[in-house]
Amino acid sequence: MKSGTGRTFVEKTKHKFLEMSDQQKGLTQPPLVWPTQKVNPAITLPHPGKTPLNLVDLRQLITHRSSLREYSDKYLSLAELSYLLWCTQGVKLVYGNKVTLRTVPSAGARHAFETVLLINRVEDLVPGVYRYLPIEHQLEVVSTQPDLAGRFAAACLGQTMVMKCAVAFMWVAVPYRMTWRYGERGYRYLYLDAGHVCQNLYLASATIDAGTCAVGAFDDDAMNALLGLDESEAFVIYLAAVGKQPVA
Repeated sequence: MKSGTGRTFVEKTKHKFLEMSDQQKGLTQPPLVWPTQKVNPAITLPHPGKTPLNLVDLRQLITHRSSLREYSDKYLSLAELSYLLWCTQGVKLVYGNKVTLRTVPSAGARHAFETVLLINRVEDLVPGVYRYLPIEHQLEVVSTQPDLAGRFAAACLGQTMVMKCAVAFMWVAVPYRMTWRYGERGYRYLYLDAGHVCQNLYLASATIDAGTCAVGAFDDDAMNALLGLDESEAFVIYLAAVGKQPVA
């Protein structure tokens, strides 16, 4: 294909077309994470290092990696959720207000994602939407309105696994966190980084008798509206459903 939106995107984000970035202009770096709302008390998660795991050979884990779309009715424990969050966006080190080093790679350590969760079946948590606070390793309640699962499944073009999973991970891209350094080319890095994060979720889920299915098919406008996002500043880039393996 010689023309089209995708081809134009690739062409126009080549280095030869890039202008001086806001970082190069000396503009203030955007915050490392979104601020907390502080409407409800934050929920402190168990230490991820204490979560019981299956001893799985990495070679076998990669060999048998697959997407799981059917789940049992079993609940994830709060410790298991803590572990999955740490594996996908866990903060290992913070350098002042400049950089976070996390459990996944990111272009220039920009880590331009916020993690939002649709909780269906997690012990000790009321079903609803939560936001992960990676530096504090805590959860913040966003909404516990009824039938949120159905609304998110509809926004995912009727994919019922979003309703039936124990938890759906929704990664929200905050592009300026990336483009501040890399300009328009930073949009390329957002999509690369999303793949790093989701693959960690696949591998980590397998160590707790769970499975994952990535979701790339969704109504962008509907999904962003459900989360109250201003698309000029943030947008849902990727989702993944997680649940316990079905009983054989």
